[in-house]
Amino acid sequence: MKKFWKLMLRNPGGLIGLIIITIAIFIALFGQMIFPTSPWRMVQRPFLPPFTNPMVTLGTDALGRDVFAGLIYGARVSLLVGLVSTTVALTIGVPLGAIAGYFGGKVDDALMRFTEFFQTIPSFPLAIVLVAILQPSIYSIVGSIAIVSWPPVARLVRGEVLSLRTREYVQAAIVTGQSNTWIISREILPNALSPVIVLASLMVANAILLESSLSFLGLGDPNLMSWGYMVGAGRTVIRQAWWITVFPGVAILISVLGMNLIGEGLNDALNPRLAKDSR
Repeated sequence: MKKFWKLMLRNPGGLIGLIIITIAIFIALFGQMIFPTSPWRMVQRPFLPPFTNPMVTLGTDALGRDVFAGLIYGARVSLLVGLVSTTVALTIGVPLGAIAGYFGGKVDDALMRFTEFFQTIPSFPLAIVLVAILQPSIYSIVGSIAIVSWPPVARLVRGEVLSLRTREYVQAAIVTGQSNTWIISREILPNALSPVIVLASLMVANAILLESSLSFLGLGDPNLMSWGYMVGAGRTVIRQAWWITVFPGVAILISVLGMNLIGEGLNDALNPRLAKDSR
């Protein structure tokens, strides 16, 4: 563990990404206590420019709502959707990929054809259709993003399991009579998690973008303030009030950049070849 953190912190990009996401998580967890004003509440006149009133630092939108309050509350929605949808996608993709790679044959063919069916459909249009059918809510958004995100996980895990199932320690476990479930969960998956962890960090970034895109199109949860909703609400008045769109757009950019930098750092720390070269 000490070696992992040493390699992780040695990567400047990974360190910057870790700082960015730590700040974002802190804002998401404690923002409501620090900033109790509701993001839906009208606090000033509409289209108040930023940095002109200390009570509303980043200005107001078309309805007089505080843009800064929207950013604070939107962080919770974006991070929640990103983390939960990625967790659900891993819960689906990891077992399917492990089963396909370990058993092979007809089981592998059936599961991979099922996976390829989802991969043939563009992810964003599929997410739009699913959210529209299920009605926009935080649950339908999380479920839709998870459904379009799990196929790459399944294929990655399958490839890792295919390369690991012929190793000596796996064959020794088979000879000693261990069950398939025990071998997969205890011997194979722990050694296949490094690339999955890296992929998961990138999936969180992609999920944040997907949620923002859905909210931008009006398919976000109508009861929750999100960065994508703020960008969409300000797009028609961007020439008159640029800050309504720019500030949440920058928040999305920084969050996605932070997750990608963490993914790069994790790849350097968990990749044995890169770790060996960095010594």
